[in-house]
Formats: sequence, structure tokens, C-alpha cells
Amino acid sequence: MHPIKRIFDIGVCLALLVPALLVTIAVLPVVCLETRTNPLFLQRRVGRQGRCFTIVKLRTMRAGTPNGASHEVGSATITRSGRLFRRTKVDELPQLWNVLIGDMSLVGPRPCLPSQTELIEERARLGVLALRPGITGIGQLAGLDMRSPAELARADATYLAEWSLRRDIALLLRTALGRGTGDAAAARL
Repeated sequence: MHPIKRIFDIGVCLALLVPALLVTIAVLPVVCLETRTNPLFLQRRVGRQGRCFTIVKLRTMRAGTPNGASHEVGSATITRSGRLFRRTKVDELPQLWNVLIGDMSLVGPRPCLPSQTELIEERARLGVLALRPGITGIGQLAGLDMRSPAELARADATYLAEWSLRRDIALLLRTALGRGTGDAAAARL
């Protein structure tokens, strides 16, 4: 991938760091009070070249929710505040850390769980694993989720083939404006 993508990611993250940190700190007590557990959700995900990393998000589901894909877990496990945080994308703010340390990009294929082998195999076959996974991505904005692995991998491959910085900016703006329905758990509300 073009080096300008990484430079852009770092620049945007640094620009958003203070506001994102302030918002995150402000909502941590809300998450703590509602879930009675660690407000940060840490989960192993598959990243670039198929290597696993730990993603950091704000907890939006009840404590004790099974460790699975959103479309498998379902909407009943989402907390009241979690619904708002998912809709506004506030739950994704801690992932700026993942971008800064190089595990993720702002835009790219959404990182999947290691157990989602069909998606991993399709992404490997199409060369998508060469990319850093993204906080947002073309599949998410198109309303695709990980229950359609082949279709999602094809969308991710299209993103790879047609990458440009201008397109990343457009995808980020669409995400910030609330476009897309890629939250499988919330979509089942």
C-alpha cells in the first residue's frame, strides 16, 4: 500500500487524539456504571498478513456476552448506552490507538475474528490480507457484514484494487456522517 496512506492515518489520528481522548474519558463512567466491568473491550482480531492483534473498543455489550461475531451474538446483548455509542461510532474511538501503533488503518477491511476462517481464506485468496484492517471500510458502508464472507472479501478486494487517498477521505466522511449499516448486531434491533 502507498506510504501516503500511513502518513495520512498518523496525521488524522494525531489531529483527533485530544478530542477522542476527551470523549472516551467522558463516556467511560457511563459504560462502567452500566456494564459493571472494564469499559474497554479487548478482542483478538486478524490483521495484516493474517497476524492477530488486540483491538481496543468501548464496551457496548453486556458483561458475559459470548466472544463471537456481532451477527452471531445479536442485538439483545447491546446495552442502552451501547446503542447510542454504536450509532454515533463513539465505541470506535479507542481504535485510533490501534491505528497509531500500526495494527490498523483508518480505512480498510474490517478485522475479523480468528474463528472466521472462510472470510480469512477468501481475503487471503484475493490478496486482501496485504492491507491493514480499518476502523471503517467499504463493506461496512455498503451494509455487508461477516455473515457473507465471499461477498465481503470481494468488496474488500475492490477497495484494494481501486485505492486512492481521495477515496479513503470520502469513505471516512461517509462514516462520520452515519452512512452504512455494517453493524450486524445493531441491525438486528
